[in-house]
Amino acid sequence: MDVVNQLVAQGQFTVLKQPLGFIKILQWIFAIFAFSTCGSYSGMFKMSVECKNRTESDLGIEVEFEYPFRLHQVYFDTPTCKGANKERLFLVGDYSSSAEFFVTIAVFSFLYSMAALSVYCFILEKYRENCKGAQIDFVVSAVFAFMWLVSSCAWAKGLSDVKTATDPERVITLITACEEPENRCREVHDPKVSGLNTSVAFGFINLILWIGNLWFVFKETGWMAALSGTYVPSQEKQPAPDSFAQGGYAQQDPYAGSQGGYQPEYGQQGGYTEEGGYSQGYEQQPTSFSNQM
Repeated sequence: MDVVNQLVAQGQFTVLKQPLGFIKILQWIFAIFAFSTCGSYSGMFKMSVECKNRTESDLGIEVEFEYPFRLHQVYFDTPTCKGANKERLFLVGDYSSSAEFFVTIAVFSFLYSMAALSVYCFILEKYRENCKGAQIDFVVSAVFAFMWLVSSCAWAKGLSDVKTATDPERVITLITACEEPENRCREVHDPKVSGLNTSVAFGFINLILWIGNLWFVFKETGWMAALSGTYVPSQEKQPAPDSFAQGGYAQQDPYAGSQGGYQPEYGQQGGYTEEGGYSQGYEQQPTSFSNQM
């Protein structure tokens, strides 16, 4: 408990009130909804086959199926209406690839969102240092947004095929006894796929959340400022003032005289001597002082 209390004390939970952290919480929650509604599904539909000889009829044929929807492995027994013999039939289709892909993306989104929230709350300074953490976060978020688009579309198509393959009216056409006009076949109970419809809706909600989150992560990367020319990395020093000397500004510097430039004109009181040298006025001050003595 001490470790937990220490972590909580050091956490910066105000970021959860900002769009960067708040949207990440929504991503974490809706990822749970997505993989739970799809991965935990199990359904059932019921049919009845009423033979001309009522003793051979079966009025409660139940067919159960579940995630990951390998329907070609789901079988059921139906009467042949020719004695006590039974006919074993299998459903058609294998839609496990789209369903498992959808659930996999949802699970990894859940894990990444949880890891990102931990980074935001406890090591936000390192996340924003040199913008490297934000840039990695942006790239990963863009990948997840694309994966949500692909997986949601694929699972929506796969769900449509699952509904078709588990439609009792369609399955009845596979039963040999139902081809005889004297036998009566009908559906008793349709499968409930409302949970699967919800999973597709959650998939596209996750897509919207991850696309919307890209903007807030992009603002943390520093790329916008770099494109506009105003961004300066934190570890790079500002250019020294001497660099402006290359543009000619050193000629206007009033302090350039100390560096061998312009000299004050206080020594121009004298004139040139016969030897061609320059005689400054202040050099004759000691002579005048000695004459006074």
